[in-house]
Amino acid sequence: MKKTCYTVFFPKPLDYAPVLALQLHVCDLKKRGFAPDLLLLLEHLPVITLGRNGDWHHLVVSDEILQSKGVSRYHVDRGGDITFHGPGQLVGYPLLQLERHEQDVHRYMRNLEEAIIRTLKDHEIEAQREAKLTGVWTSGGKICALGVHISRWITRHGFALNVNTDLSYYNLIVPCGLAGRSVTSMHAVLKREVGIQEVAAGLTEHFGRLFEREMEPISVAGMLDLLGGPSDANLRGLSALVKY
Repeated sequence: MKKTCYTVFFPKPLDYAPVLALQLHVCDLKKRGFAPDLLLLLEHLPVITLGRNGDWHHLVVSDEILQSKGVSRYHVDRGGDITFHGPGQLVGYPLLQLERHEQDVHRYMRNLEEAIIRTLKDHEIEAQREAKLTGVWTSGGKICALGVHISRWITRHGFALNVNTDLSYYNLIVPCGLAGRSVTSMHAVLKREVGIQEVAAGLTEHFGRLFEREMEPISVAGMLDLLGGPSDANLRGLSALVKY
């Protein structure tokens, strides 16, 4: 029998901090025996994050310029280097308890990439991996970045797929620390706006097949109830930010 994975689509872009707090809260619950897996799908307000292996030298503008553009920044414990999140980008945070037969970091990463590749194919976009690099690429550049954290085989952080992302924000950084490499989006490839909720729905189906999960949609309110209600200021802030 497949495990249930609740999938939550947030209806408006969110600040980074409360969503990070939510991830940490869920993972702490899972370490104490909380069973259900979650897949959070959302857009962020403009933010630059740096992974544990990253270098702030890959931020190429001052904090004053970031502030003038309304971009926040965080140093977090995911893998990878520097990246951007913002409106028009579908960010996915799988919060899974990997079973014994799933406990392979390489396999986990490749399955995340495969879910993105299949989703892009649904939209007639050819995408692939690149040798020795993490993420998903098209002929026009990198379209999806990945960076994860796994502790006790519980996953957090995840992937960021450029759907209708304003790519000018990437001029603020050396994306993923790869100088001279371009980034792209579904909008840039298809020359049209793409429905982010439609992309999220298709990706959820592929995710469920690849990770052998029964994907069950749940509202934000339902998710908060499932977690026993907000237990700290950041989670209360999340509940106030989202209209459901």
